[in-house]
Amino acid sequence: MEISHQNLTIDQIAKLLASSNRQVSLSDSAKARIQECRDYLDTRLAKGTDIIYGINTGFGYLCDKEIAFDDQRQLQINLIRSHACGMGSKVPHEIVRLMLLLKVKSLCYGHSGVQVETVQRLIDFWNHDVLPVVYTQGSLGASGDLSPLAHLALPLIGEGEVEYQGQRMSAADMNAQMGWQPISLKAKEGLALLNGTQFMLAYGIHILLQGERLTHLGDRVAALSLDAFHGLLDPFHPKLHEIRPHPGQIHTAKTMLELLGDSEIVQTEKKHVQDPYSFRCIPQVHGASKDAIAYCRTVFERELSGVSDNPNIFVEEDLVLSGGNFHGQPLALALDFLAIALAELGSISERRTYQLISGTRGLPSFLVANPGLDSGMMIPQYTAASIASQNKQLCTPASVDTIPSSNNQEDHVSMGANAATKCLRVLDNLERLFAIELVNASQALHFREPKQTGTALRPMLADFRKVVPFVERDRILYQDLHRAVDFVAGWQLEMPAIKG
Repeated sequence: MEISHQNLTIDQIAKLLASSNRQVSLSDSAKARIQECRDYLDTRLAKGTDIIYGINTGFGYLCDKEIAFDDQRQLQINLIRSHACGMGSKVPHEIVRLMLLLKVKSLCYGHSGVQVETVQRLIDFWNHDVLPVVYTQGSLGASGDLSPLAHLALPLIGEGEVEYQGQRMSAADMNAQMGWQPISLKAKEGLALLNGTQFMLAYGIHILLQGERLTHLGDRVAALSLDAFHGLLDPFHPKLHEIRPHPGQIHTAKTMLELLGDSEIVQTEKKHVQDPYSFRCIPQVHGASKDAIAYCRTVFERELSGVSDNPNIFVEEDLVLSGGNFHGQPLALALDFLAIALAELGSISERRTYQLISGTRGLPSFLVANPGLDSGMMIPQYTAASIASQNKQLCTPASVDTIPSSNNQEDHVSMGANAATKCLRVLDNLERLFAIELVNASQALHFREPKQTGTALRPMLADFRKVVPFVERDRILYQDLHRAVDFVAGWQLEMPAIKG
């Protein structure tokens, strides 16, 4: 893929990540824009008449400290070194990769004043799978993701650590192996590398893509549970949803009908006239989460099309403007919203699990043939309840919090990085909740045999039963649950996406 100054979409990123050939290159037009911006800045600085924040001044509260021309390169190196203060766990590899790609993309718009060779080295990192070691804690989400991006930038100057070919090593050792020389940064480059929202945005795009995949899986798991519970299809009739036309709701109802329309179990005569909300309101709940996720996609796509460092250079207008594009509030709010949307999918999933083990609708208590002697599926629901509750706690919004920093110069921050890291925890928990529901749904469907569920669901159910077979008598279940999580995490859509 060629990276240019044209807009990049999330779908293009998803396609790149799924490709066997992930190599990227810098387009000629992007090189020209980057070089033009750099040349303009060098010319302007050589005049020695302007005071420009972060280029010939200190940073943050030290913005009024003028830096001599001869010290401007050292200023950028000092910036990266001093801001690399990350703590906590390491950022997952797939998110560090996205950070590299997103930083390249932001610099390609030609408003940041970096050298072409600096951007090319970031591309080299991507192409050779050289992943800087970045930590999850340290960013306030304004002035951008300073600390995580400092760790991302350190290897450019031959410092910090990377992971390469399965080994953690110093950037200096990596450079020696690759035959690379450290980049000699010019004025403004350190600030361009550190200012920006690429940590928050990388988390957001990763979670979004996985969350969208899980909405498809969630519909299918819910359909299996509904069938196992002898649920009714009336709540999915299109007429109901035409009169409340939320797109996600309409899509979900249609999906449920297509998945279960030919189910042998559904066609069994029912004595009950209504189902609990966790089944009856699947379109309304799943649909609302889908609509929320779709909104978050629009926010992340806009951010992907933007420049989020500071100051920004406008060559044609002969302007260098210092503003606040690094502020992560748009992402912080969206990430909090995304966490809530994902958590609700898990919350209703746990309720369906609870209903399946309740000993109603002709199913044995705890989905085991000999309840009492065997506890069956009693305790996986405890685990699900614990996880669902943790998700509710993680959904306390980060974006409403702020703590002043830099001696009160940076007096309102987004806390978007905290929103990002806890949103990933919610996503991971959602996989676990769907896994537990799938264990219970497949177990319950055994008691409906020889009747079978819908044709569209049978391949997934058969594949899952190879991983987690029927529980006839009590056995150690954590291994089954862990295998179920792996199944959920690796599941891909087995049929064409159902059109809403």
